[in-house]
Amino acid sequence: MTNPSEPVALITGASRGLGAAMAEALAPTHHIVAVARTTGGLEDLDDRIKSKGGNATLAPMDITQDAAMQHLCRSIFERWGGLSMWVHAAIHDAPLAPAGQISEGDWDKSIALNTRATGILISYIAPLLGQSGSAIFFDDPAPRGAKFFGAYGATKAAQIALARSWQAESVKTGPHVHIATPAPMPTGLRARFHPGEDRAPLADPHDEAAKILAEL
Repeated sequence: MTNPSEPVALITGASRGLGAAMAEALAPTHHIVAVARTTGGLEDLDDRIKSKGGNATLAPMDITQDAAMQHLCRSIFERWGGLSMWVHAAIHDAPLAPAGQISEGDWDKSIALNTRATGILISYIAPLLGQSGSAIFFDDPAPRGAKFFGAYGATKAAQIALARSWQAESVKTGPHVHIATPAPMPTGLRARFHPGEDRAPLADPHDEAAKILAEL
């Protein structure tokens, strides 16, 4: 069973940006299970967590692979008995393109990661969270309906619609589902959408992570 002195937090999309910042913010009080496709980014995160006295389990895997995620969730149950928290920060940032020129590949990747994987993961992770655990999603409403953001905006909106449905369904039964709207941050995703932007006014991901956790 989960050790009450060291609750377990699963972070999907943990190798960089807000996902990594959330992992670092939770590390002093949680054992971190960090999931991302980028092994190097996970190893760097592990070094930062260890430097602060925390512990992490690294899971370099693709969340769109159902069998891999089933195995991970089963392993979490067998080792710890459940989860205290799930932070879902994984996202596919399809290139900007007019709605009529979005490639099939970018549609497929956006739907698979941003929408389908979220729904599948909810079904796998909800039993691990039980009645008292928490799930955190991150809304990004600014690109919704904006020109050239069709693939990202549509699939991100679908992801948040799924989260809001789960939130409404679990009010009385748990787990606790939270949807945060972080301030614009100098992440790799934003740099891809806003090349050449002055990053100085943007919020630090670590500050946003602390603010989101304080609001829970």
